[in-house]
Amino acid sequence: MKIGVAGTGAVGGYYGGFLKRAGNEVIFFARETNLRRMQEKGLTIEASEDSFTVTEQFTDRYQDFSDVDLLLFAVKATATAEVAANLHPFLKKTCLVMTLQNGVDNEEILAEVFGKDRVLSAAAYISAHITAAGDVKQIGYSPKLVIGSLDSRMTTKAAEIAALFNAAEVEAFPTRDILKIKWKKLLWNVTFNPLTALMEVKVGAIYEDEGLKRTAVKICQEALAVAKIAGIELEDDYDETIMAQGQMAKDHQTSMLQDRLKGKPLELESICGYVVKKGKALKVETPVLETVYRLLNYQTR
Repeated sequence: MKIGVAGTGAVGGYYGGFLKRAGNEVIFFARETNLRRMQEKGLTIEASEDSFTVTEQFTDRYQDFSDVDLLLFAVKATATAEVAANLHPFLKKTCLVMTLQNGVDNEEILAEVFGKDRVLSAAAYISAHITAAGDVKQIGYSPKLVIGSLDSRMTTKAAEIAALFNAAEVEAFPTRDILKIKWKKLLWNVTFNPLTALMEVKVGAIYEDEGLKRTAVKICQEALAVAKIAGIELEDDYDETIMAQGQMAKDHQTSMLQDRLKGKPLELESICGYVVKKGKALKVETPVLETVYRLLNYQTR
């Protein structure tokens, strides 16, 4: 199988690197310094139990993806519509597109561009960051993927892609309820990403300050209320689960914090804006989340 990686950051680089090492033909899309570094020295993955470098094939040309069978869509959510539109003319009709992105709205955008019957969605559980151009470092627990489809007719394909990752020594599981899984991940992200980015601190700082902790709990409860009214079946006390999970990730730099520290655009709309706007549409108040969302918007515009 020939695989394309749209967005060779920490997430795309890690999963694409393991697929490449397993013998798959993989082409990585990157730009500028990151692209030049990988073309010269390859992509280095420093995993918790292993380190390796893969070489070739790195490009910034969309037309180079014309014969891929599976596209891993790992760009920041802020670039989803643009990159999807640029790739659409070149991808063959049988190419599957699987998002590894945060949020639950990228699936809708990709389905509009490529068709619902070609889109898979994966919840990526991974703590990784770019240490230098072309270098990805993974820390903490072993990464895993939960993979599902928007179209029930694609269930078998989701299972096949999960098997592909397992063969590459990446733990992956198929699911028939991917949107529920993605909402659960969104609840974690919306609880910790905006606060850590606003305060420029790791997750652990939230637990060390009672005010920040109460704020995080309130944000989580607001987002949980939106999810339940939106039809996502979750436990009434799922906010306690999220806060317990955060306890185990105290040294983690959230993706939004990493982007803030690097001066990159934040995934505000996919992580915060989506929940705030969904809440307004469903008449669910999210005052604490909206306040943090507006503050970040002001600071980073």
